[in-house]
Amino acid sequence: MEWREYAERMALLARDLLRQDSVQATLDEITASAVKLVEGCDAAGILAVRKGKAVTLSACGDMVQESDRLQGELGEGPCFDLARGADNDGERAFRIADMTQPQQAWPRYAAAARELGIGSMTGVLLYTHNEDFGALNLYAHRPGAFSHDIETAGWLLASHAAVALADARAIDQLEHALETRHAIGEAMGILRERHGLSEEDAFDVLRRLSQHHNIKLRDVAQRVRDEGSASA
Repeated sequence: MEWREYAERMALLARDLLRQDSVQATLDEITASAVKLVEGCDAAGILAVRKGKAVTLSACGDMVQESDRLQGELGEGPCFDLARGADNDGERAFRIADMTQPQQAWPRYAAAARELGIGSMTGVLLYTHNEDFGALNLYAHRPGAFSHDIETAGWLLASHAAVALADARAIDQLEHALETRHAIGEAMGILRERHGLSEEDAFDVLRRLSQHHNIKLRDVAQRVRDEGSASA
Protein backbone atom coordinates (compact mmCIF):
# COMPACT_ATOMS: atom_id res chain seq x y z
CA MET A 1 0.00 0.00 0.00
CA GLU A 2 1.24 3.50 -0.90
CA TRP A 3 0.54 5.43 2.31
CA ARG A 4 1.12 8.88 0.82
CA GLU A 5 -1.52 8.26 -1.82
CA TYR A 6 -3.89 6.81 0.77
CA ALA A 7 -3.40 9.87 3.01
CA GLU A 8 -4.28 12.15 0.11
CA ARG A 9 -7.42 10.16 -0.57
CA MET A 10 -8.31 10.32 3.14
CA ALA A 11 -8.05 14.11 3.02
CA LEU A 12 -10.42 14.24 0.05
CA LEU A 13 -12.76 11.83 1.82
CA ALA A 14 -12.88 14.04 4.91
CA ARG A 15 -14.17 16.92 2.79
CA ASP A 16 -16.67 14.69 0.99
CA LEU A 17 -18.05 13.38 4.29
CA LEU A 18 -18.48 16.85 5.77
CA ARG A 19 -20.42 17.93 2.67
CA GLN A 20 -23.16 15.33 3.24
CA ASP A 21 -26.54 16.80 4.22
CA SER A 22 -27.73 14.17 6.73
CA VAL A 23 -26.57 11.44 9.08
CA GLN A 24 -27.79 8.75 6.67
CA ALA A 25 -26.00 10.31 3.72
CA THR A 26 -22.82 10.41 5.80
CA LEU A 27 -23.16 6.74 6.73
CA ASP A 28 -23.78 5.76 3.10
CA GLU A 29 -20.75 7.74 1.95
CA ILE A 30 -18.60 5.99 4.58
CA THR A 31 -19.50 2.51 3.35
CA ALA A 32 -19.21 3.44 -0.32
CA SER A 33 -15.80 5.01 0.34
CA ALA A 34 -14.61 1.89 2.17
CA VAL A 35 -15.23 -0.20 -0.94
CA LYS A 36 -13.50 2.37 -3.15
CA LEU A 37 -10.50 3.12 -0.94
CA VAL A 38 -9.61 -0.08 0.90
CA GLU A 39 -7.71 -2.52 -1.25
CA GLY A 40 -9.43 -5.90 -1.59
CA CYS A 41 -12.73 -4.73 -0.09
CA ASP A 42 -15.73 -5.99 -2.06
CA ALA A 43 -18.47 -4.80 0.29
CA ALA A 44 -18.87 -2.73 3.43
CA GLY A 45 -21.56 -2.05 5.98
CA ILE A 46 -22.26 -0.43 9.32
CA LEU A 47 -24.02 -2.63 11.85
CA ALA A 48 -25.49 -1.41 15.14
CA VAL A 49 -27.10 -3.42 17.90
CA ARG A 50 -30.16 -1.75 19.41
CA LYS A 51 -31.92 -3.47 22.30
CA GLY A 52 -30.21 -6.72 21.39
CA LYS A 53 -31.27 -6.59 17.73
CA ALA A 54 -28.98 -6.12 14.75
CA VAL A 55 -29.73 -3.03 12.66
CA THR A 56 -28.06 -2.34 9.31
CA LEU A 57 -27.40 1.41 9.27
CA SER A 58 -25.77 1.40 5.85
CA ALA A 59 -24.74 -1.19 3.27
CA CYS A 60 -22.65 -1.12 0.11
CA GLY A 61 -22.70 -4.54 -1.52
CA ASP A 62 -25.23 -7.36 -1.75
CA MET A 63 -23.79 -9.59 0.97
CA VAL A 64 -23.89 -6.98 3.76
CA GLN A 65 -27.56 -6.96 4.72
CA GLU A 66 -27.82 -10.74 4.56
CA SER A 67 -24.71 -11.07 6.73
CA ASP A 68 -26.16 -8.62 9.27
CA ARG A 69 -29.52 -10.41 9.23
CA LEU A 70 -27.90 -13.78 9.89
CA GLN A 71 -25.80 -12.45 12.76
CA GLY A 72 -28.87 -10.89 14.34
CA GLU A 73 -30.93 -14.06 13.99
CA LEU A 74 -28.14 -16.33 15.23
CA GLY A 75 -26.99 -13.92 17.94
CA GLU A 76 -23.38 -14.46 16.92
CA GLY A 77 -20.79 -13.15 14.54
CA PRO A 78 -17.77 -10.82 14.59
CA CYS A 79 -19.69 -7.71 13.51
CA PHE A 80 -22.51 -8.41 15.97
CA ASP A 81 -20.12 -8.93 18.88
CA LEU A 82 -18.10 -5.84 18.06
CA ALA A 83 -21.17 -3.62 17.68
CA ARG A 84 -22.73 -4.71 20.97
CA GLY A 85 -19.42 -4.62 22.83
CA ALA A 86 -19.96 -8.05 24.38
CA ASP A 87 -17.21 -10.55 25.09
CA ASN A 88 -14.62 -8.60 23.15
CA ASP A 89 -12.45 -7.58 26.13
CA GLY A 90 -12.58 -3.96 25.08
CA GLU A 91 -11.41 -4.71 21.55
CA ARG A 92 -12.39 -2.13 18.95
CA ALA A 93 -11.46 -4.14 15.85
CA PHE A 94 -11.41 -7.65 14.43
CA ARG A 95 -9.80 -9.35 11.45
CA ILE A 96 -10.61 -12.81 10.11
CA ALA A 97 -8.06 -13.85 7.52
CA ASP A 98 -9.88 -16.93 6.25
CA MET A 99 -13.61 -17.29 6.77
CA THR A 100 -13.60 -20.53 4.79
CA GLN A 101 -12.03 -22.21 7.83
CA PRO A 102 -14.12 -23.20 10.88
CA GLN A 103 -14.54 -20.36 13.39
CA GLN A 104 -14.85 -21.60 16.94
CA ALA A 105 -16.32 -18.35 18.25
CA TRP A 106 -19.10 -18.22 15.63
CA PRO A 107 -19.62 -21.73 14.19
CA ARG A 108 -23.13 -21.20 12.81
CA TYR A 109 -22.45 -17.78 11.36
CA ALA A 110 -19.16 -18.90 9.79
CA ALA A 111 -20.94 -21.71 7.95
CA ALA A 112 -23.59 -19.29 6.67
CA ALA A 113 -20.94 -16.72 5.70
CA ARG A 114 -19.21 -19.28 3.52
CA GLU A 115 -22.50 -19.83 1.70
CA LEU A 116 -22.68 -16.07 1.09
CA GLY A 117 -19.24 -16.17 -0.51
CA ILE A 118 -17.42 -14.31 2.26
CA GLY A 119 -13.73 -15.21 2.26
CA SER A 120 -12.35 -12.72 4.79
CA MET A 121 -13.57 -9.89 6.98
CA THR A 122 -12.30 -7.03 9.07
CA GLY A 123 -14.09 -4.44 11.14
CA VAL A 124 -13.57 -1.49 13.44
CA LEU A 125 -15.84 0.18 15.96
CA LEU A 126 -17.24 3.58 15.03
CA TYR A 127 -17.60 5.80 18.03
CA THR A 128 -18.23 9.51 18.63
CA HIS A 129 -17.44 11.33 21.88
CA ASN A 130 -16.85 7.99 23.63
CA GLU A 131 -20.24 6.71 22.46
CA ASP A 132 -20.26 3.50 20.45
CA PHE A 133 -22.23 4.01 17.24
CA GLY A 134 -21.77 0.72 15.44
CA ALA A 135 -19.24 -1.46 13.66
CA LEU A 136 -17.81 -0.57 10.24
CA ASN A 137 -17.31 -3.96 8.60
CA LEU A 138 -15.37 -4.76 5.43
CA TYR A 139 -15.92 -7.93 3.39
CA ALA A 140 -13.91 -9.69 0.70
CA HIS A 141 -14.78 -12.69 -1.43
CA ARG A 142 -11.28 -14.15 -1.25
CA PRO A 143 -9.49 -15.32 1.90
CA GLY A 144 -6.48 -13.31 3.05
CA ALA A 145 -7.67 -10.05 1.52
CA PHE A 146 -7.08 -8.00 4.67
CA SER A 147 -3.53 -7.72 6.00
CA HIS A 148 -2.33 -5.80 9.07
CA ASP A 149 -1.76 -2.81 6.78
CA ILE A 150 -5.33 -2.99 5.57
CA GLU A 151 -6.51 -3.13 9.18
CA THR A 152 -4.61 0.10 9.81
CA ALA A 153 -6.21 1.62 6.72
CA GLY A 154 -9.59 0.68 8.15
CA TRP A 155 -8.71 2.45 11.40
CA LEU A 156 -7.81 5.62 9.48
CA LEU A 157 -11.04 5.46 7.53
CA ALA A 158 -13.06 4.93 10.71
CA SER A 159 -11.34 7.87 12.42
CA HIS A 160 -12.24 10.22 9.58
CA ALA A 161 -15.75 8.77 9.53
CA ALA A 162 -16.22 9.29 13.26
CA VAL A 163 -15.41 13.01 12.99
CA ALA A 164 -17.82 13.48 10.10
CA LEU A 165 -20.48 11.40 11.82
CA ALA A 166 -20.25 13.45 15.01
CA ASP A 167 -20.60 16.64 12.95
CA ALA A 168 -23.60 15.29 11.03
CA ARG A 169 -25.33 14.18 14.23
CA ALA A 170 -24.74 17.56 15.87
CA ILE A 171 -26.28 19.37 12.88
CA ASP A 172 -29.19 16.92 12.79
CA GLN A 173 -29.90 17.46 16.50
CA LEU A 174 -29.73 21.25 16.08
CA GLU A 175 -32.13 21.18 13.13
CA HIS A 176 -34.45 18.90 15.07
CA ALA A 177 -34.40 21.27 18.04
CA LEU A 178 -35.16 24.27 15.83
CA GLU A 179 -38.05 22.43 14.13
CA THR A 180 -39.44 21.44 17.54
CA ARG A 181 -39.22 25.01 18.81
CA HIS A 182 -40.97 26.31 15.71
CA ALA A 183 -43.76 23.71 15.97
CA ILE A 184 -44.38 24.46 19.65
CA GLY A 185 -44.42 28.20 18.98
CA GLU A 186 -47.03 27.81 16.24
CA ALA A 187 -49.19 25.52 18.39
CA MET A 188 -49.06 27.97 21.30
CA GLY A 189 -50.12 30.76 18.95
CA ILE A 190 -53.14 28.74 17.81
CA LEU A 191 -54.20 27.98 21.39
CA ARG A 192 -53.78 31.62 22.49
CA GLU A 193 -55.86 32.90 19.59
CA ARG A 194 -58.56 30.25 19.88
CA HIS A 195 -58.98 30.23 23.67
CA GLY A 196 -57.62 33.59 24.74
CA LEU A 197 -54.79 32.03 26.74
CA SER A 198 -51.58 33.61 27.91
CA GLU A 199 -48.29 32.31 26.54
CA GLU A 200 -47.61 30.51 29.82
CA ASP A 201 -51.08 28.92 29.92
CA ALA A 202 -50.83 27.81 26.27
CA PHE A 203 -47.53 26.05 26.94
CA ASP A 204 -49.00 24.46 30.07
CA VAL A 205 -51.86 23.01 27.98
CA LEU A 206 -49.35 21.43 25.58
CA ARG A 207 -47.28 20.08 28.44
CA ARG A 208 -50.28 18.51 30.20
CA LEU A 209 -51.50 16.91 26.97
CA SER A 210 -48.01 15.48 26.42
CA GLN A 211 -47.90 13.99 29.90
CA HIS A 212 -51.48 12.70 29.84
CA HIS A 213 -51.14 10.92 26.49
CA ASN A 214 -47.47 10.00 27.02
CA ILE A 215 -46.37 11.45 23.68
CA LYS A 216 -43.62 13.92 22.86
CA LEU A 217 -44.32 17.63 23.19
CA ARG A 218 -43.38 18.15 19.55
CA ASP A 219 -45.99 15.58 18.44
CA VAL A 220 -48.67 17.28 20.56
CA ALA A 221 -47.76 20.60 18.96
CA GLN A 222 -47.96 19.06 15.49
CA ARG A 223 -51.47 17.74 16.21
CA VAL A 224 -52.59 21.18 17.34
CA ARG A 225 -51.11 22.68 14.17
CA ASP A 226 -52.83 20.08 11.98
CA GLU A 227 -56.19 20.67 13.67
CA GLY A 228 -55.71 24.41 13.33
CA SER A 229 -55.00 24.07 9.61
CA ALA A 230 -58.03 21.82 9.12
CA SER A 231 -60.38 24.26 10.81
CA ALA A 232 -58.97 27.32 9.08
